[in-house]
Amino acid sequence: MATINGVIGIQYTKESHGYEDAKYQYATSSYESEHRMDPELIIYPKDKNDISLALKYAKSQKVAVAIRTGGHQYSGASSTAAPNIQLDLGKTFQGLDDRRIFEVDGQTFIRTSVSWSLGEFNKYLGQNKLFVPHGQCINVHLGGHVQTGGYGQLGRSFGLFGDHVVSLEIVDHEGNIKEITMASDKDLFSAILGGSPGNLGVITHFTIKVHRDQDYIGSRGLKSLYWYSPETLKRLLDILVEMSDDENFPRNYDYCVSVLSESNDLLDWFPDVDEKMREEHPEIYGKDGLPFWPRMIIVYAQWVPFSKADVCDMEWFNQIRKGSLFDLPVKTKPMSELTADWLFRNVREFRHPYIKSTHVTNSKTLAKDGWSSWVSTRVNAIVEPEKNHCWLSAQFQCFGGKNSKFTTNAGNGTSFSWRDSTVCTTLDCFYDPEHRQIADDWHTINDQEAIGPNGKFSKDDRRVLWGSYGSFNLDKNWSLYYEDRAKYDRLRKARSLADPDGIFTPNSFSVARW
Repeated sequence: MATINGVIGIQYTKESHGYEDAKYQYATSSYESEHRMDPELIIYPKDKNDISLALKYAKSQKVAVAIRTGGHQYSGASSTAAPNIQLDLGKTFQGLDDRRIFEVDGQTFIRTSVSWSLGEFNKYLGQNKLFVPHGQCINVHLGGHVQTGGYGQLGRSFGLFGDHVVSLEIVDHEGNIKEITMASDKDLFSAILGGSPGNLGVITHFTIKVHRDQDYIGSRGLKSLYWYSPETLKRLLDILVEMSDDENFPRNYDYCVSVLSESNDLLDWFPDVDEKMREEHPEIYGKDGLPFWPRMIIVYAQWVPFSKADVCDMEWFNQIRKGSLFDLPVKTKPMSELTADWLFRNVREFRHPYIKSTHVTNSKTLAKDGWSSWVSTRVNAIVEPEKNHCWLSAQFQCFGGKNSKFTTNAGNGTSFSWRDSTVCTTLDCFYDPEHRQIADDWHTINDQEAIGPNGKFSKDDRRVLWGSYGSFNLDKNWSLYYEDRAKYDRLRKARSLADPDGIFTPNSFSVARW
């Protein structure tokens, strides 16, 4: 395929020097052999006109366009294969006009582009003493993040990142620039937010409502570190289960538990413990002064007041702190500073291919079903062996309860699924290529024992778009990602209207058109 006349941004054909670097995505390590991430042409558009020209060209050539901002979708869905085109917006809109704070009727909003990373966006909010719920991976970009929800540490207290969007600016299938709101096009607005990311138009900017530090004075957070043991993990997960099984648990509290295998880059998660570790545990540091981190557990816990009558239960925090390294204190901080504390400051957990698995459940009987004991045993099965050539990055977070904003935001006009969820689990197993079978077998047992009528975790198989795995055909597996057929058919209709010629259908992980 030739380059496109009139496009002023950089273009890479397969013969171009730099093509291999340009096509690389987070999922390349795991799916490169399947050739789902080999676009015929990669374009770094300079502006909206470049995007419009690319879409018109694609339509004329009867090829599709994949849209990328950060490229972190687990299964590589933000890429495509030849003869299709990749549009990479990761640097397109990063000018002075591409983020702006304004107020309307006492509420604060930001108009932002999709091209900022989460780390850049969080820093900008912090500089202005503002915050919004969002995820924790620092190099994820806002385009994919907003369309897939923006799950993160503030899920119970404030809901999803995507819940706060009030308008979307897109380039449509004809190359026209439009602003989409609930009032102007309810069906398209709803479909973009949680329906079929990247398959309904090219989002360039969006406007989002944000929160002010000054309205939540007294917020508190705890970031704790533990030597890994299955007993410690179970104790910490029992705290999570107590929250998730109690539908009346106050909205003020958020809680997340992470597990990392040895040889992790701990300082990317916990940068402020380096000095203390060197003083108290010099055995971790080799003769060259470089650490080899053992298996670890990290906990993120937060409380935020919503009224002057709200009182923090410090015993909840004390229960979490028990047995932690250095007995780090609960800190009273502005929310914008706490959201920065929750970020993962690494681009990749381990430098290996992976099998990733994310599920949610609506169970309120995890204690009765013995889930914390079961999952601690399953984690230990992959974490404890020292020479299995597999490495785990796991995360467990509470989202549920009738007071949770994740729950009460159901019906707000977005399409984000499974709003009755109580817990989200992510079990990412990285492996040496010669030992993939170990990771496959481990995940197979997890799914067999956790999911189903007698499952320890969920009676139904419920997945999320940002954490997809398994089959790459979304239409054949729609029931894993959407609650019912009526919702899926609404999204199919929206897809047909927004993508009549298929230029936004670059791969099979797309809602089928009507």
